[in-house]
Amino acid sequence: MSGRRIRQRAPWQLVALGSIGAAVFVLPLVGLITRTPWSRLGELVASDVVVDALKLSLLTSVLAAFISLLLGVPLAWVLARINFPGRHIVRAIVTLPMVLPPVVGGAALLFALGRRGVIGEPINDATGFLLPFSVWGVVVANVFVAMPFLVVTVEGALRNLDGRHEAAAATLGASRLTVFRRITLPMISPSLRAGLVLAWARALGEFGATVTFAGNLQGRTQTLPLAVFVALEQDRDTAVAISLVLVAVSLAVLLLLRDRWWSHGSTS
Repeated sequence: MSGRRIRQRAPWQLVALGSIGAAVFVLPLVGLITRTPWSRLGELVASDVVVDALKLSLLTSVLAAFISLLLGVPLAWVLARINFPGRHIVRAIVTLPMVLPPVVGGAALLFALGRRGVIGEPINDATGFLLPFSVWGVVVANVFVAMPFLVVTVEGALRNLDGRHEAAAATLGASRLTVFRRITLPMISPSLRAGLVLAWARALGEFGATVTFAGNLQGRTQTLPLAVFVALEQDRDTAVAISLVLVAVSLAVLLLLRDRWWSHGSTS
């Protein structure tokens, strides 16, 4: 059988419906671009509010991505490799923030880690440390919503990994930790990078959990999405400019990961 791809005309009904589906996503971007004050864009992006929010967003999203990497990879390994009672329940809880309304997640964090929270109150009484309405509160909210994306990506890679190389290394006397560090991690590195970037991008765009748990204080807890929310009430041009920055960053991330997600299975 020839390896040449068989070409056929696509049904016009599918093309029409697909085009309408694409328009659902394209039209909002067109609306944003047409409303962008291009002549003042540099001035708006360089304002104190935007610069403060950008610095905080970059700091907290990078910290959240690092913490997600540090905790999420071992968690993904446990879910993928260890068969323990209640594993499906644990997996469901871990992935819950992906479908849970972010405001509900923020409220849950507040009830757990706030001044009167189950864990937050004894910590505050003993040390005076308080997470809500602080930079670390923003980081915690970001980790809560972003880490599941890394866990799901890495767990899937671990489940699909050919275990022969790990078994060979173990047969030669390598410890489990050495196998994990020298064999497993390099073999899943594409998925690991994809999950890390996804977690960072999700943290960068987080709004609901952050505003509920950490508040919206300029220069302290106000990230770029929160600055957009405030600017919509006060200065529409600034809101559009910040939104354009976020769209550009997110689109660049998706284009960088395009080969990781969509090129598998394509044929030349």
